Amino acid sequence: MSSVPETLSYTEEHEWITEPSDGVVTVGITAYAADALGDIVYVSLPQEGATVEAGEPCGEAESTKSVSDIYAPVTGEVVAVNGAVEEDPAVINADPYGEGWLLKIRTDGDSPDLLDAPAYSKLIEEA
Repeated sequence: MSSVPETLSYTEEHEWITEPSDGVVTVGITAYAADALGDIVYVSLPQEGATVEAGEPCGEAESTKSVSDIYAPVTGEVVAVNGAVEEDPAVINADPYGEGWLLKIRTDGDSPDLLDAPAYSKLIEEA
C-alpha cells in the first residue's frame, strides 16, 4: 500500500483534492482506488467549461476488472482536463498523485466535508 500524501484532502469515494490556489483545485483518484481498480484502460472526464457538483459523478474509470464512477469533490467549473490520462490511462496507476491527476475545478467556494490524510488512512485501513 502506498503512502497517503499529507498535503492533500480526500473523499470517502477515494478522490484526492489539493488546497485551492486562486480558487482552483486539482483532483485525482487515490493510489488505493487505482490499486483496487487494477490496470486502468479507459477514462471518461467532463469537458472544460462543464459544471460539476460535489458528491455527484463527473466521470468514469474503466479497468480490466470493473468500471467505477469518479465523483466531484467540490462544486464548480472544470477549467482543465488532463489529456495525458485520456490518451494513456495507465498513467493513473503509475503516478496517481502526480502525472495521473484528472481535472482542475474552479470552486464556487463551498467545501464539502473532506478527510485529512490521517482520517483517509484510517478509512482505507478499515476497508
